[in-house]
Amino acid sequence: MKYWLLLLCLLLPIVSFCKGETMSPSIQEIKKRHENQLLTLPSVVSVGIGRDKDGNPAIIVGLDGSNPEIEAQLPGSLENYPVLVEVVGPIKAQ
Repeated sequence: MKYWLLLLCLLLPIVSFCKGETMSPSIQEIKKRHENQLLTLPSVVSVGIGRDKDGNPAIIVGLDGSNPEIEAQLPGSLENYPVLVEVVGPIKAQ
């Protein structure tokens, strides 16, 4: 009986995968998917991954300065992850 239960536990994930059920994309995949579009907005100088005030994963959009018009254009979330805005200042290559 134990062996049948073990076999069932091992096969269930395989059966679910074969039915077309997929795992949710990771925050890294979601960031990568939206990063280029976000970086085309004026004042946006970075897109990263961090945590919100409760410690949950979030996508962090860095601005070179306070810009209420751009902040209003940014989504509140991307694929169920919150988008947070931080003023990081200009970024210069050295």
